[in-house]
This record gives sequence, structure tokens and C-alpha cells, in this order.
Amino acid sequence: MNIKENYEAIMARVSAACERAGRSPEDVTVMAVTKYVSAERVEKAIAAGVKHFGESRDGGLLEKKQAIKAPVHWHFVGRMQSRKVKEVIHECDVIHSLDRASLAKEINKRYQRETPIDCMVQVNVSGEETKAGVAPDQLENFVRALESYEHIRVAGLMTMAPHTKNPEDVRPYFRQLRELCDDIKRLQLPHAPCQHLSMGMSNDFEQAVEEGATIIRLGTSLVGNETGREA
Repeated sequence: MNIKENYEAIMARVSAACERAGRSPEDVTVMAVTKYVSAERVEKAIAAGVKHFGESRDGGLLEKKQAIKAPVHWHFVGRMQSRKVKEVIHECDVIHSLDRASLAKEINKRYQRETPIDCMVQVNVSGEETKAGVAPDQLENFVRALESYEHIRVAGLMTMAPHTKNPEDVRPYFRQLRELCDDIKRLQLPHAPCQHLSMGMSNDFEQAVEEGATIIRLGTSLVGNETGREA
């Protein structure tokens, strides 16, 4: 697998999607999701120009951070267990899966730095029972309640769209998340600037970019899968 070629092809597709939507490619961050690849592949991705990496397991994050010395940005993109917060809270730059009050309480308790940690509130826009996330009609109340946690900054929203054969089928979910983000922005809450939309994966990132994604999470299409497990 040639990660450099993958990255260049993805960036070309991102640029084309931005052009169709009247956006700048500079407004879109490509994150490599590295759950199913080795630190060696992360190094190759860094050499190709990737600067943002996402891990969905605490063990994977800690192992790769120990192995990778380059100054890159680490994101935690999986469901975070409250009991694991203390192990990873100071090892990542952004948490993409804030979805419940108990987790917010633990993050706020364990975080020790002066500036708040950026968190994305995960929203279950599809309503699937198998997916985590705040229900859209509960989002405003949830975000307002986070004001009492001084160590949390709501940097944006995240969603996981249904996996479909036709990526156009998930466009309405991306559009809904963008509209929800706009609603939060209009509240002008100091703790919730809500500037980012983390949405879009390998099979649907072009539709996500066209609908306003600022962070796309790419695994197989960018760094591949060394385990043979479903990414």
C-alpha cells in the first residue's frame, strides 16, 4: 500500500468536493484513523503529510504515542469509558465522543491543564440504537449543561452516519448535523463555539465535505487495514 499516493488522491477528491461546495480545502482536516494499523504505517502517513491521527482505544493511543515522536495531533474517536478517562485525557488533543453527563463529569475532574480540552459532542442523527450519541432534540440542553464544566470546550459536533452502498443516502444526516451546529453557534455560548463538524469516513467523505465537514475520519482508504477486521 502506498500511503502517499492514497493521501494525494484523497486530497484531490477533497479539493474537488470543496470546489463544488464553494469551500476552501484548507478548511478541511484529514484525520487518519489508525486503529487497525501499526505505528510503522503511522510513520509513513506522517511522511506523506498527514498531521492528525485518531484512535478509538486507550491502549492503541498510548502505544502509538509512545512509538511516534513526531509532533502530530492525536484525537480520541471511539466511545470513551469513564473509568479510562484518567489514562488518556492528557494524551489526546481532541475528544470526538462526548455523549453523556457522566463522561463530562469525569473529563472535567481528571483534566489538569489550564486551557480547556476540545471536545466534540457526538450526536446520533440517524437514531440507530446501535450508535451512541445525544439525540438531536436533547442537544441544546446537553450543551448548555456543559457550561458548568470549566475544563471542557465544545469545539464542535460529531456523528457516525449509517453505512450504505450509496453514499448519497447519508447526505441528509450530514446536513442535519451542520444545521444543529449552526443552531448551537447562534446561542453564542462562550464554552461552546462549535466551530467544527467531525463527519465523513472512507465511503462518504466527499458528501460530508460538501455538507460542511471540517474534519473527516479516514481509515482504510488512507492507511489501510493490517488486521483483516472490519474497519
